[in-house]
Amino acid sequence: MAPLHGEPPPATEAELDLADELGFQLVRFMRLVNRAKAQVAKQGPDGIERAAYAILFTLIHEGPQRTSKLAEALHSEISTISRQSSSLVQHGLVERTADPEDGRACLLAPTAEGLRVFEENRKTRNVWLAALLSDWPDGDRQTLMRLLDRLNVGIEKQQAQHAEDQAQPKGGTR
Repeated sequence: MAPLHGEPPPATEAELDLADELGFQLVRFMRLVNRAKAQVAKQGPDGIERAAYAILFTLIHEGPQRTSKLAEALHSEISTISRQSSSLVQHGLVERTADPEDGRACLLAPTAEGLRVFEENRKTRNVWLAALLSDWPDGDRQTLMRLLDRLNVGIEKQQAQHAEDQAQPKGGTR
């Protein structure tokens, strides 16, 4: 029988064991990344909270957005996004503009200075990663990048499917 809604067939015991090991390594990875970020500093050299860079990153990669959409995308409270975006505005990294769809609302967008600071932080991250992987063979680095992309695509697809399933009315017939 074909699974409904793209649900995978039940996992084997070996697959579950491997998933458990992978889960452990992913949790370990996230802890180490968070520790590395904390060692750099809670605030960047420009006085901005590190967490606020997620807003800047999102605005640069996904374009101008309302605070509510940012909160949804970053899985944060609107009040947190509002506080952090206000700090970004005060530092000249983000600006508020009128929403063309609703003049009563505003969009947040990166400024030229925001783009410059973002690129500076990106270069710092890239130097750190390059140093970290400097003794890896090029093939291993390429494989890591390819597999991380594949994992991310899989997560994004699963999240989109979950959101679609949640949006469909419960009960009813097909």
